[in-house]
Amino acid sequence: MDGSRTDAKTALTSRDGLGKNAPMSIWTRITDALSSLTAGESLSEVFANLRTPPERSVAFAIAVIALGAKMAKADGQVTRDEVTAFREVFTIPPGEEKNAGKLFNLARTDVAGFEDYAYKIKAMYGDDVAAPLCDLIEGLFHIALADGYYHPNEDAFLTRVAEIFGLDDARFKSLRAQFVPDAERDPYDVLGVSADTSMEDIRKAWRKLVRETHPDQMIARGVPEEAVKLAEKKMVAINRAWDEINERGAA
Repeated sequence: MDGSRTDAKTALTSRDGLGKNAPMSIWTRITDALSSLTAGESLSEVFANLRTPPERSVAFAIAVIALGAKMAKADGQVTRDEVTAFREVFTIPPGEEKNAGKLFNLARTDVAGFEDYAYKIKAMYGDDVAAPLCDLIEGLFHIALADGYYHPNEDAFLTRVAEIFGLDDARFKSLRAQFVPDAERDPYDVLGVSADTSMEDIRKAWRKLVRETHPDQMIARGVPEEAVKLAEKKMVAINRAWDEINERGAA
């Protein structure tokens, strides 16, 4: 293995609160991870080096921002304020904005296509794909809607990424119903059930989603603490759907 790669991985591990040094911000750790790339190597290659905790949280952040940069090109608005968009997902201290912007620009100018990114991100997670990749798609929905408009090209982009990630149509439809204002907000879609599902099974589905959306569960899946705000809108949508179904049943 290349020595620079080894050093970068060691830095990530020792600085994540597991060694003697104080914990570093996710953005500084991202810079460390990117430094492991050799000259001329695509950003997409970084995911091969970030397969295990605590590297997984760094990989999640890079994946969201890298695909977000590709999505910005998809809707033609490459001049959008990427830092504002990323604040929809991440907590970014003022002093770290330049690192987030640097990663965005690196991904935007990378010759590798978004599909190459998506395939390598899926491979990074191995068999443990469903929940982490849904978290990632949710982050991209937040970024897509940061400017208040969900562009058709963004929908096509996210649909294709979801296909590569192996998410079925029902799961993607559920995610879109949670985040896109003008999407058909069928409460059954949000909970991933059908109208003829028993109330007992709907309750189980709702409780399962509530558990999966708890910040502790998200962090355990590799979502960085800086991004657990993803849970807020999702929890609102889940509980709203459950309440609406309950009201229909009581009518």
